[in-house]
Amino acid sequence: QVQLVESGGGLVHPGGSLRLSCAPSGSIFSINVMGWYRQAQGKQRELVATITSGGGTNYADSVKGRFTISRDNAKNTVYLQMNSLKPEDTAVYYCNADLRLSYYGAYREVWGQGTLVTVSS
Repeated sequence: QVQLVESGGGLVHPGGSLRLSCAPSGSIFSINVMGWYRQAQGKQRELVATITSGGGTNYADSVKGRFTISRDNAKNTVYLQMNSLKPEDTAVYYCNADLRLSYYGAYREVWGQGTLVTVSS
């Protein structure tokens, strides 16, 4: 069973930066859209940013100008560079991808286990 593995979360002061990374745990054939979502305590999971295989991006209004999503297709890895972090960015961040395991396989949605980002002084 292929899973997505995230890394890079932690504690940062307001105004600081963090970089999250996410990649599949095993071999896959291809990945379509990859993205980051987050869930703050007591709130619903929300979209942060997505990126297509061609590099097209989409951002939540709350992170535009501060966060940048990118991907390395050769490594099947997606990144989220987070700058000018605010306390309201505190949440568990989840990686998401539409991927297929073989040429004949169907695309399916896979989630990571989440990584905690805490923005606090």
